Amino acid sequence: MAVEELQSIIKRCQILEEQDFKEEDFGLFQLAGQRCLDEGHIDQLFEIIQNEKNKVIVKNMGWNLVGPVVRCLLWNDKEDDKRKYYFLMLDLLVELCNPKELLLGLLELIEEPSGKQISPVILLLLRPLQTVIQKLRHNRAYSVGLALSTLWSQLSVLPVPYTQGQMQADEYGLCQCCEALVEFTKPFVEEVTGDKENSVENEKLKDELLKFCFKSLKCPLLTAQFLEPPEQADTDPLRRFAAEIIGFLSAIGYPFPKVIFNHGRKKKTWDYLEFEEEEDKQLSDSMASLAYLVFVQGISIDQLPMVLSPSYLLQFNMGHIEVLLQRTEESVLSKGLDLLENSLLRTEDSSLLHQCLEIKSFLTVPQAIFLLLFREHLTNGLQAHSWSPFSIWYSFSQRALRQTSCKTQTGEGSLHVVNAE
Repeated sequence: MAVEELQSIIKRCQILEEQDFKEEDFGLFQLAGQRCLDEGHIDQLFEIIQNEKNKVIVKNMGWNLVGPVVRCLLWNDKEDDKRKYYFLMLDLLVELCNPKELLLGLLELIEEPSGKQISPVILLLLRPLQTVIQKLRHNRAYSVGLALSTLWSQLSVLPVPYTQGQMQADEYGLCQCCEALVEFTKPFVEEVTGDKENSVENEKLKDELLKFCFKSLKCPLLTAQFLEPPEQADTDPLRRFAAEIIGFLSAIGYPFPKVIFNHGRKKKTWDYLEFEEEEDKQLSDSMASLAYLVFVQGISIDQLPMVLSPSYLLQFNMGHIEVLLQRTEESVLSKGLDLLENSLLRTEDSSLLHQCLEIKSFLTVPQAIFLLLFREHLTNGLQAHSWSPFSIWYSFSQRALRQTSCKTQTGEGSLHVVNAE
């Protein structure tokens, strides 16, 4: 009955011009197609969609069937013999339907689920979504940005696994989604790098990719824990994701030294206006996360100039350490301590100049560490860390600012730094 009803609707629409299709026709087509799926007539529905005579109708109305087909794939048993037809139909609809309508339909499907249903939907729809965007002739940069923003919004609500066991179990599918998201993004990064003319559309695409990279540095990478010891790094999916994100930054023309050393300066050395005007909390978190990934995890650290002194790197990282220590999550606090430890180990005792006292973070970071000493629940929680807050506080005092004779305009004595001990 459902098949005959669908054929009747199609027969009536075949005599109409494309612009004469009515809203009622769209609704009837979707309803009849849905009934065909519900009654198990998937093979007959596939033949109708594949029929060349119905090409114009499917192009305009077929996108309405994507949702029902996706739900069949998600709900039906994986051993169901009809699954291959569902996949074939999804691929056929992506090939034949209006890409603009398909894009909006796919993004709506991605936005619908919650909890453990988020990752199965994303993993199922990333490839069709990529294909649809690549078929668009206009506003591709906007479409890529909209897709990446939608995907990131859904992934940002998933719990981040902290232990190796949780990563292997990947109960909410975050690790799988991060790896799939890298593959989804690669063609658009390659499109940017392959455009030698730097067209306006290419610059817009570059901007959208840059936004996505900064969002990813904040979530999930800011709170992610990375596997130890280092030899297990290759098996850590979130560390691989971090390496890919940093690689994307370099590929689109923003290598991390250019980005990270520019942050916080009054005079900008890069030309991304939105971030020049937005020195907000999100960007600070992203930059702090990037500093941790580079200096502690060693991702792409070979891009750094060899001439940078340890004291300069410590001064540079103190602002990021301050951002990390202001957070309340144990994993982020631990990263702040890791980054400070890493920076201190590079610096010789009594090697910092008194001018560092003029840098706000050199005062606020010791205060933050001192506060950790009095938060027993946090201090106990950080015992797994290689350095406790107390030992880092002590090390910081050992690197105390060099007591340098500093003549003032009045000729008064030298500047003395109070020992933190």
